[in-house]
Amino acid sequence: MNTKIIPPMENGDRLNSIEFEKLSHTIPENVKTELINGVVYMAATLRYEGHGLPHSLIITWLGFYMANTPGVELADKATVRLDLDNQPQPDALLRIKKGGQSRVSKDDYIEGAPELIVEIAGSTASYDLHDKLQVYRRHGVKEYIVWQVYSRKIDWFYLHEGKYLTFEPDGEGLIESKVFPGLVLAVNSLLEYNLAKVLSILQKQLNSEKHSFFIQKLQ
Repeated sequence: MNTKIIPPMENGDRLNSIEFEKLSHTIPENVKTELINGVVYMAATLRYEGHGLPHSLIITWLGFYMANTPGVELADKATVRLDLDNQPQPDALLRIKKGGQSRVSKDDYIEGAPELIVEIAGSTASYDLHDKLQVYRRHGVKEYIVWQVYSRKIDWFYLHEGKYLTFEPDGEGLIESKVFPGLVLAVNSLLEYNLAKVLSILQKQLNSEKHSFFIQKLQ
């Protein structure tokens, strides 16, 4: 009796989200696998300074904000169901737990667009700044950060009338989220891997009235 062999999912396969999920068990859990515009993308091995270290800094920055903002949740590399052709796995995302744009499904996936997504673009800048950017824009991700590690550049986009515009740092080199009051990034300090300064500046904003008001609104 012949048993039908299901081939493993491979980089570049063209699938819909149902097929993608059925084949996801053929891929090791530690491999970042995404479906973007119906095409499977698998991450290559990740370098320390090209991805691992900057990723840890972003997670710490967002985690510090979450710890001080009840009602906001952070996820690391969680699969997001957007539509039948798109299931990205962002390096980090920040979402409003109740009353936000996304929800957690019964089978433990995020469905809908999180308010903020971050991607670390070591060798995937063209992918993160083109295909993914357009997918996130179409689905209403309100803010999108791309850290281009080797170019030493951080782009922070915000959605305005259906288009992504780019934040410009203020005179002190700071950018503040429009969606998450008090979430401030000291851009140059992060590019220099000065996490202590990044968190120190963030802490000052977490003591502000606008941040307190945001927490009250979330409750």
